[in-house]
Amino acid sequence: MLYLAVCDDNIDELSNMVQLITQYRLAKNLNFEYAAFPNGFELISALEKGKRFDIYCLDIIMPGFTGIDVAKEIRTFDKAAPILFFTSSPEYALESYSVKAINYVLKPISKEKLFFTFDELLEQIKSEKDEDALIVKSNEGIQKILISNLTFVEVIGRNVLYHLHSGKVIECTEAFSSVCDKLLKYGCFVRTHRSYIVNMQYVDTIENHQIILQTLSSVPVAQGKVKEIRQQYLNYQMEGDS
Repeated sequence: MLYLAVCDDNIDELSNMVQLITQYRLAKNLNFEYAAFPNGFELISALEKGKRFDIYCLDIIMPGFTGIDVAKEIRTFDKAAPILFFTSSPEYALESYSVKAINYVLKPISKEKLFFTFDELLEQIKSEKDEDALIVKSNEGIQKILISNLTFVEVIGRNVLYHLHSGKVIECTEAFSSVCDKLLKYGCFVRTHRSYIVNMQYVDTIENHQIILQTLSSVPVAQGKVKEIRQQYLNYQMEGDS
């Protein structure tokens, strides 16, 4: 089941979008539900009441509260859900990247255009679901972290910091032991120190007291654990080659 939010202040455009989405659902035999909103205020009000959607389809040019404004508010509730912009003007394309919009489609929206856009989107959602990931509750909201993007994790006090390949750091308050239990199941992680766990796919060199990652970050190795860490890394590499 996928839940879609469709928001457009032009009632004719909103009706057209709903009809096309219904046609797409029937043609692809998919399980969709949608909610239509004539302005951004009503959509954000629904989110404030606890409603959540898997996909957001937004017009950009709306009076008082633009689609970009709506998308920024959505991102305070949900960092990862795909946002699609459907608009009559190309001038906001660059700004759409600031809210991590997945696509920017110019009106008029034809059946062919919508079908193609949703085919691409659902294929991407499927590939992401097939990939291993963690769902964490951070200071910024619920976030999905792909295992392949996670370089290392550290704990400072009661805060767990997830370091991503992009350089972004996601901070959460949770038990580090629980984090380690989850990550060590994947086989690519090694606990180098009581406060650190490292994704071995990003290891560059292992030295006496630290590991240097491909991102140039350095992670400490506990005293007396270097030989054990090197052996685990060797085993990991050999498994990858087999």
